[in-house]
Amino acid sequence: MNPTYDIDHDRNKQNLEKLEQLMIHNMSAGICLAFSGGVDSSLLLKIACDAGKKMNHPVLAITFETKLHPHGDLAEAKALAESFGAVHKVIEVDEFADPEIMYNPVDRCYRCKNLLFKTLIKTAEDEDYHYLIDGSNYDDLNAYRPGMRALKELGIHSPLLELQITKKEIRSLSSDLNIVTSTRPSAPCLATRLPYGAALDFNLLERIDLGEKFIKSLGFYNVRLRAHNDILRIEIDKEDFMKFMECQEAVLKRLKELSFVYITLDLEGFRSGSMDINITK
Repeated sequence: MNPTYDIDHDRNKQNLEKLEQLMIHNMSAGICLAFSGGVDSSLLLKIACDAGKKMNHPVLAITFETKLHPHGDLAEAKALAESFGAVHKVIEVDEFADPEIMYNPVDRCYRCKNLLFKTLIKTAEDEDYHYLIDGSNYDDLNAYRPGMRALKELGIHSPLLELQITKKEIRSLSSDLNIVTSTRPSAPCLATRLPYGAALDFNLLERIDLGEKFIKSLGFYNVRLRAHNDILRIEIDKEDFMKFMECQEAVLKRLKELSFVYITLDLEGFRSGSMDINITK
């Protein structure tokens, strides 16, 4: 089910003005955005590019191509960045340059962000961009986000977080601005589908990605496949349970084709960060 939210045009106007002012203030330093193509970074890129056009300063959008992010996101990010008028670059990064990441430690996100953004910093500085931003938002303070420590250490700014703009407000403002990502579901790193301490198996992650894409193709919005050894735990929104039961045979057939053995529907439904329940934030 697509997210629903009340459109508060006054609040959206306030948030837009604050973001525009921030972008204009930092435009001369050169704005470089870590751009995934998701709802948060798309909003920032749209506003930054609009400000950049007025000031004749192009905005640099950098998208990471990695082994741990869902396939297919890259082409969408490129098309969207170009439609906004950004200078778009793709950086290929091998997360396993840090061998510890292979074992999915509890600080994996910190290690990954540290590696990714050190690469972004070098690329941005080579292109003479010095105000570096990402799409972390105010709600991220309420979740387990070890990667935010890496951003802080590296001097990366997070305008949506700094201006206390929530995910709901981001979607609402994006809708006001007719940005196509306003209802796009989150697409976090595929490593979040495995328990901490489980070795990251690329074949398994690819099969999980294919399985999620298949279930989404049936009309489901939030979908996560969490693998616990031989058990595959399906998370979807609770309100979609009855709909899911109507197509369970098709789902089962496809997941079996992908070599999953024991397949179960999680009765708690979809929840972001369900692998973090035993982590002290």
